[in-house]
Amino acid sequence: MTLNIIIFLSFIVVLFLMSYRKPSKKTIIFFGDSITEQARNLNGFISLINRKVEEYNLVSKFQTIGAGIGGNRVYDLLFRLQKDVLSKSPHLTIILIGINDIWCKEENGTGLDIERYEKFYREIIIQLLASNSKIILCTLPVIGEKYDGQNSQDEDLNLYSNVIKKLTQEYHLNLCDLRFAFANHLKQFNYENISEGLLTTDGVHLNDEGNKLVATYLWETIKTDLKISA
Repeated sequence: MTLNIIIFLSFIVVLFLMSYRKPSKKTIIFFGDSITEQARNLNGFISLINRKVEEYNLVSKFQTIGAGIGGNRVYDLLFRLQKDVLSKSPHLTIILIGINDIWCKEENGTGLDIERYEKFYREIIIQLLASNSKIILCTLPVIGEKYDGQNSQDEDLNLYSNVIKKLTQEYHLNLCDLRFAFANHLKQFNYENISEGLLTTDGVHLNDEGNKLVATYLWETIKTDLKISA
């Protein structure tokens, strides 16, 4: 075999190796506040969804990233959108934000009124769509677990959740209606009408049962969005 043939074959091998790329995983990012931050814990809803990814033999196709930071409001998400989400080129971004925008209005006056909430949320959606990310929006679960409308911020939770629903319709996005899921569950099982302890540890942050409920509803929405068959 002449030197020229050896060089030519070596060149072909190099081209082949350069052209081969291990298929990259599609990234699913969970974007939110402390509820999402804690969802990375052992029994958190992100961890539970990771187990579903394994169960469906999708580990080679998808990876999840938790991008929740405690205390965040919708404008915090907008400010860190590039760093924590867009820079990672997400295939799917799941947003759960608004609890602090409501909660902090009553607690210390630093929450966000509904008009500005919608404005910031809309900008997040616009930037994500421009990056070709799919999006799932989640309505807001609870601030207090009483099932009969006696929680002091139920009205705001419904109003802000309606904004989220409007945005999903306007931008043709999938919705995970956690507000409905929690209200329905508490109506069935909160026999003593207690304000915390069934789905949350403190009326807001999820316990194991609350995380299971979120994971169940969210996984069904993810399956629909990504066209994952049973």
